[in-house]
Amino acid sequence: MTYVGHPAAAAQQPAAERATVRDVVAAYVGLTKPRVIELLLLTTVPVMFFAARGVPPLGLVVATVVGGTFSAGSASVFNCVYDRDIDEQMRRTRRRALPRHIVSPAAALVFGSVLGVLSTVILYVWVNPLSALLSVLANAFYVLGYTMLLKRRTTQNIVWGGIAGCFPTLIGWTAVTGELSWTPVVLFLVVFFWTPPHTWALALRYREDYANVDVPMLPVVMPARQVGLRIVVYSWLMVATSLLLWPVAGTGLFYPLAAGVLGAVFLVEAHRMWGRCRDTESLAVIQPMRLFHTSNLYLSLLFVAVALSPLVTR
Repeated sequence: MTYVGHPAAAAQQPAAERATVRDVVAAYVGLTKPRVIELLLLTTVPVMFFAARGVPPLGLVVATVVGGTFSAGSASVFNCVYDRDIDEQMRRTRRRALPRHIVSPAAALVFGSVLGVLSTVILYVWVNPLSALLSVLANAFYVLGYTMLLKRRTTQNIVWGGIAGCFPTLIGWTAVTGELSWTPVVLFLVVFFWTPPHTWALALRYREDYANVDVPMLPVVMPARQVGLRIVVYSWLMVATSLLLWPVAGTGLFYPLAAGVLGAVFLVEAHRMWGRCRDTESLAVIQPMRLFHTSNLYLSLLFVAVALSPLVTR
């Protein structure tokens, strides 16, 4: 493979080793971390339904989704550029575009900058200035706060760095209402408390990777049993905060019932993993990916309940 944007180098390389157009397109898409974008949009669109107390205007949803996708993609591209040295050494990330030298860092920076500008313009013109500002703040917090400042320096990296991933709840709300209120703040906090259990479960699975590149994720510097305990604590805070939406936003009974059931399932899985962590350090026994996948399902279904709540109860 060779860097895109270096024709002289490409000419000297055997045709069989050159990146195809399909490889290049896939590489640029991969830089945006589509799976992360899916999770972010999953918390944006349902909040728009909740804010509208029904179905929001289609054009507004499209503009918010496109702008949000470009914003999140831009932040992910900058993250990939900055972390390319450690990504090349980690099993989970070494197949990304920059470690494989399909895209050059300079080309990636241009790509990320273009996405960021387009995102801001789309949100400012077709949504509103407040949503655009929140998007810029989220992008800056993820790149400057998490990637450059926190990730390689503290075990609290994803606790505070995860704030960037909470902004879509605010953006979805302001896209419809044009202002902030306590309702999106509660949902912001749900995502805030959800992030550590979600990320620490994944970090347990790849703790050797993080240790090899000196990134102090919590499972690298603490025994699994202590990580499991912290996961349980944050899980309880997450579930309790999710139930706050009922009195704060005045939802009907559908939402608290759904949140209660989903929360109970999550807590059972978190406690079970903690129990396994107390007995062993073996990943085969701990099975952290069970909680990781449960966390994805929990967040998805909880925000579906948020979206359906005004439709079911009106």
